[in-house]
Amino acid sequence: MKQITTVFLLTTFLLLIGCQQKGKKVEVKTDEEKTVYAIGAMFGQRLSNLALTERELQILAQGLQDSAGGKKTQIEVAKYQREIQAFFKKKMSKNSEQIKKKGKDHLAKFLSEPGAKKTASGLAYKIIKEGQGASPKPTDVVEVHYHGTLIDGTVFDSSVERGKKVSFPLNRVIKGWTEGLQLTKVGGKIRLVIPSELAYGDNGAPPKIPGGATLIFDVELFSIKAAPKAAAPKVSLKPAAKKAAPKKKK
Repeated sequence: MKQITTVFLLTTFLLLIGCQQKGKKVEVKTDEEKTVYAIGAMFGQRLSNLALTERELQILAQGLQDSAGGKKTQIEVAKYQREIQAFFKKKMSKNSEQIKKKGKDHLAKFLSEPGAKKTASGLAYKIIKEGQGASPKPTDVVEVHYHGTLIDGTVFDSSVERGKKVSFPLNRVIKGWTEGLQLTKVGGKIRLVIPSELAYGDNGAPPKIPGGATLIFDVELFSIKAAPKAAAPKVSLKPAAKKAAPKKKK
């Protein structure tokens, strides 16, 4: 079901592309049109993970136009469900590998800078400002400001831009953060270059973080507190659904 929904979202966006190719650029005017445009923009961000060729875009748009227009499709669509899943997997894997390669190159360049170091796990870092006192443990709650970008400088998340510090258990975030923050002290600031295997892996965190992406964080540590005894929820872009409590037997 998830695969079908994804395909539908992507092909809807491609229909907009196909229509635009036949005419002039559509200028959005009303709030409703702007909303529709925003939907298309979000689909486009997800589409980028497939790195489709221009011909593939045209073919995909043609399939949607034929089906949506009530025309007979050129193939029997139901027979291609397995191929669709294989196509998605192949395309995303290929794109992920290309992104990983660029990430490795960037990490190597970063390590040539004065003060840059690399840990056994593959995490690269540089202390921007020395702190004082203790370093956090994985079970501690840290209060920080952070600024996260892709290697091309695209900002995907930033408490600095929001103007509000955040607190969370250090062992409830991506591995690169858990390891990296233990390398600094209160009052300190660190730059982390986190390879995908220590971040969001091959799946990424769509639509802002593509699969295989190396992430860059500038993090300033303000305070450390012991975590409460009760287990804290994991910090994630997609929080896990709560499990229903088992019913008591009568």
